[in-house]
Amino acid sequence: MKTERSKVKRIPKRGSYDSATIYRILDNDFICQLGFVHNDHPIVIPTIYGRSGDVLYFHGASVSRMLQSLEKGISVSLNVTRTNALVLARSAFHHSLNYESVTLFGTAQLVSDEAEKIKALHIISDQIISKRWEEVREPNKKELNVTKVLKLKIIEGSAKIRNEGVGDDKKDYELDIWAGLVPIERNYGLAIPDPLLKEGINLPDSVLNIQNEKI
Repeated sequence: MKTERSKVKRIPKRGSYDSATIYRILDNDFICQLGFVHNDHPIVIPTIYGRSGDVLYFHGASVSRMLQSLEKGISVSLNVTRTNALVLARSAFHHSLNYESVTLFGTAQLVSDEAEKIKALHIISDQIISKRWEEVREPNKKELNVTKVLKLKIIEGSAKIRNEGVGDDKKDYELDIWAGLVPIERNYGLAIPDPLLKEGINLPDSVLNIQNEKI
């Protein structure tokens, strides 16, 4: 939904409001920044999320002030940003970044149904590393009791994307100064086993599948 608060105002041509673009950016990451007001003070807290359809799930300790605040139905703003390149211009003023970002607005709801809660934790796990959930012990009753899961329906928000080259002033193109793009790439390195790992346990498929994978 495009609204006055979700509308991209600075260079609006970079704004996008279609769900396919927003979902793609969300699916390429698993850490978001959640902004809300607590005791009359603005707070931004990073947290892990997982997407299923038009819903984002996030979780934490039951005593978390963030979750305790959000379950009351207060307004929240959520942002996910990925930087893809440094844009180095001939002038300091025109330096920039190529990036993709999503900002969402809404209110979160507590997931009280245990089956949905477990499903949500599975979705969050898969957002980080696919198929790991099937390789590990699932949360027990005690662990579930000290964990809260909230969900945010994706209704209002926008994406903003810059994927361009250098934009110098026309006269600056004559300067003897290098300009161009420096790509920023992320990938998983080689796995480091736990020192207490029992002998004879090989890398699981979930880890093998992401070794040296670009993210």
